[in-house]
This record gives sequence, C-alpha cells and structure tokens, in this order.
Amino acid sequence: MSKQKINIAIVGLGFGAEFIPIYQKHPHANLVAVCQRNEEKLNQLADTFGIEKRYTSYEALLEDPEIDAVHINTPIPDHGRQSILALKAGKHVACTVPMATTLEECEEIVRLTEESGLTYMMMETVVYAREFLFMKELYENGELGKVQFLKASHQQDMDGWPNYWPGLPPMHYATHCVGPVLALTRGEAEYVSCFGSGTIREELIPHYNSPFAVETTHIKFRNSDLSAQVYRSLFDVARQYRESFEVYGSKKSVEWPLIEGRPLVVHTAKKSEPEIPEEIESPDFAKLLPEEIQHFTTKGVYDSEEHQHLSFTQGAGHGGSHPHLVHEFVNALVEWKAPYPNARQSANITCVGILAHESALKGGELIKLPDFTFEK
Repeated sequence: MSKQKINIAIVGLGFGAEFIPIYQKHPHANLVAVCQRNEEKLNQLADTFGIEKRYTSYEALLEDPEIDAVHINTPIPDHGRQSILALKAGKHVACTVPMATTLEECEEIVRLTEESGLTYMMMETVVYAREFLFMKELYENGELGKVQFLKASHQQDMDGWPNYWPGLPPMHYATHCVGPVLALTRGEAEYVSCFGSGTIREELIPHYNSPFAVETTHIKFRNSDLSAQVYRSLFDVARQYRESFEVYGSKKSVEWPLIEGRPLVVHTAKKSEPEIPEEIESPDFAKLLPEEIQHFTTKGVYDSEEHQHLSFTQGAGHGGSHPHLVHEFVNALVEWKAPYPNARQSANITCVGILAHESALKGGELIKLPDFTFEK
C-alpha cells in the first residue's frame, strides 16, 4: 500500500525557512503553503521555492481545507495560542520550542489532541541531533550499562535580542536541556526543584520580575530511580554558546565538550585511569532517513549561495536535526502513530521549565508536574 502525501503549511519564515526544502524533498510531504506577516519577504521566499499559496493571515490559512498540518515557527509567545487555533481548525501541529508559555496552554493542547485524534509534536532539535542519537544508540545497545545520572545545559548571551527576550527567566526556555535528559530513557519528570543564582542587570529585571542570572534545576523522574540536573543562563554570564547533554552509565559515560566543535568524550569503566577517557567524533545518522533528505543532515538546505539563510551554518546547525524532525512528524501522520515528543511528552518537557522558575522564586520548593503531562 503506497503512503499518502501530507499537505503541510509552514508558519513563520525566519527560522521556518530552514525547513522549506526538506519538506519539498520528503517523499511523503507536499509543502502547499507558507505564511508570514511581511508580504514582501513572504513573496520573496515563496518565489524562490516555487510555492503558490501564500498567507499573511494565520487565521485565513487555517480555513484552507487543502492543508492537513501546520509547522509553526513563530515567536515564543505565539506558540500556545497558534497551536490551539490550529487544532481547533482540525489541523495536525508541529511547533518549534517551547510548546507554550503557560500550564493552561499546555493542558489545552493535550486536551484538544486527545479529543480530536489530531497529532501534535514539539520540534525539539536536541533529541534529533547527531550527538544525542549517538548516545541513544549506545543506550539502546546496552553499551552504557545502567544509566545512573543525566545532565544538560543551555547557555547563551541574549543581549541585543528583540521583543520578549530581555530579562527572560532562564528556565522559561529550557526545552533544549530538559528534552534530552528525559528523551534518552523516554522518562517523565515527576517533580522539580530549582535554585536561582546571581543577579542580572537592574534594567533587565522588571520585564519578568526575575533577577536570576543562572537557574539550576533538579528533575526527579517518575517511576524511576533517576534524577537529572539542568542549568540555563541568558544574560550577564561569560560563556560560549552551549547546548550540552551528558549521560553517566555503569559501563560507559558520555560528556559534551567544553568548547564548541570539539569531540565528545566517552569514558569506559574498569580501564586504567589514562585510558578511561576517549575523544570520539559523533557519527552522523542520515541512515535513519529517506534517501531524498539524507543530505540535509550535513549540507545546506538551500540550493545556491545567494539563497543561504543566515540564522546559523547550514547543515551544522542544531546537529543535523532538521530532516530528522521533519521525518518524525510526517512519518507519524502517514503511519498513524505517535511522534516523539507527542503532546503529553511535550507538555512534560515544557512544564519542567515553567515550574522550575516558579520553584526558584520560592527558594527551591519542590513542585510536582501536573497529571496531564504524564502518559496515560
């Protein structure tokens, strides 16, 4: 039986433009429409990629019966509202991180997917990056032994970023470090405790009434002996950009490099001390993808230099995760199966950050994740 093609619309064409050629070349996707408020930029991109349907109104796009699914790449404050509108309009949803900015929005997305049977996937890049996929392969092959602890960080200097970024509480955008610690074992966060540390500049604090330069969260896993630690900084902390993920097992552990671009460090138990650590370049995992989109894990998504998008180095950005994300979403729709992360899993990952900041404001108080974030 041949698989049908899913008609996709991309909403938001800054970062969202990265995904246009991937959907166009995926064997089970039709990219039928794009949406952006700026009509000039909309037409420029749509002309470049030969896309006929163009919308400056998101609401008008949702009324189009030809569209099966939307991939939302708009500013963070819009994610929850736009996902809810799409689900109410009968569209499947892929949405860049985080899922939403409030518990209420996360709960509503979960409720709508379960009432309607529609699919929701949060497009968390780290859990499809080649480094994570390498550690996942070690875990699934039993090479790590018993997993004992997980750790992740996401540090970035956000000075000069516009709109809602100044003063943003670090844990309000935590999915890049929460996602991988939960995803490796497909674990769920049961409760969190978070401490704030340091103080950002006076003029940044009033935006969110949040003073913390760094937030560090401990996550207790549900129905498991595991816990994890994640930490975030956005302002007034000297650090090269870092999205890191580390796993400590009884047989092997894998640590992220301290400097971007260096190899992973794999530690193997019971060797002589100098032989325990070994630097390893993470292999690529294009083999998991349809042939038509395999090259997107390492090469640019645009066909020529003049079309290069400037958000980050093509192919190298986000660990080659973009074609994996597209395939996970499209494949879930054509095979009628849940993607990872589905709505409840996405809510669990996202609500860790929301509740962690609440915990930090309360001096590290333990806060339980709500039931709608747990698998039934």
